[in-house]
Amino acid sequence: MTAKVNPIPEGMHTITPHLVCDNAAKAIEFYKKAFGAEEGGRLPGEDGKIMHAIMRIGDSAFMLADEFPHWGSLAPNSLKGTPVTIHLYVKDVDAAFARAVDAGAVVKMPLADMFWGDRYGIVTDPCGHQWSLASHVKDVTPEEMQQAMKEQSACQ
Repeated sequence: MTAKVNPIPEGMHTITPHLVCDNAAKAIEFYKKAFGAEEGGRLPGEDGKIMHAIMRIGDSAFMLADEFPHWGSLAPNSLKGTPVTIHLYVKDVDAAFARAVDAGAVVKMPLADMFWGDRYGIVTDPCGHQWSLASHVKDVTPEEMQQAMKEQSACQ
């Protein structure tokens, strides 16, 4: 008799980002340095490219692989950008943001206190993936958020 297999593996969440990188081995080292990611393993292909790797930041996992254009699998740098932002909540966003920039991320949006109650900024990693980093600093009601958004829009 076969043991029942959990359809969602232990330690995984329902949604897991899977990033395509133009140099997955370098991306893994960047994520370790920039975000304190831990590598859970990798599957190298015969040509040395990474077919699959799994990383963990805090309680969340993400997967990544090298790009394979002949399979239609392209990294953001090959696509000239990305419409996707990966959001990362941290305890100390100022320190985390500085660490990411020191590791080679490019600032897309500097850190600022936002109307929805987060201290928030966006960086782009060397592969072209966007990461928003935030710490929640203030609880706001939906009404307060709406009013603050109107006030911010009026100033622009």
